Amino acid sequence: MLFLAEEEKKFTNAGSLKPNNYVLIDGFPCAIKSVEKSKPGKHGAAKVRVTATGIFDNQKRTLLKPTDADIEIPIINKGTAQVVAVMGDTMQVMNTETYETFSVQKPKEIQGLASGVEVEYHQFGNSMKIVRKK
Repeated sequence: MLFLAEEEKKFTNAGSLKPNNYVLIDGFPCAIKSVEKSKPGKHGAAKVRVTATGIFDNQKRTLLKPTDADIEIPIINKGTAQVVAVMGDTMQVMNTETYETFSVQKPKEIQGLASGVEVEYHQFGNSMKIVRKK
């Protein structure tokens, strides 16, 4: 049986989005790279265009909404973990506070990951990513 963690999110207006914040686009948590606001036209409302990249998959996504529309903001859980084992492209890590263990993809850009090393991670729902070595 697969356990699905509940994803935490909050809502805000599209007009209040800023670069380097997070936003949910098509259910994927993304980091905002740029925000462009257009002026209202003769028959329309002002719009906002958000360009963002996925936190866990690095895929570029765009969002076009009216400035007064509600937008979902993901609540990213951040924590520290200790590497238990490295098995090829995957790693087994243990949360240093709750002693929960997770299997996570080994990041290619971080060198020197071995058993006993502490790392910082970001988690949203079932997705987890190692951000840096401590």
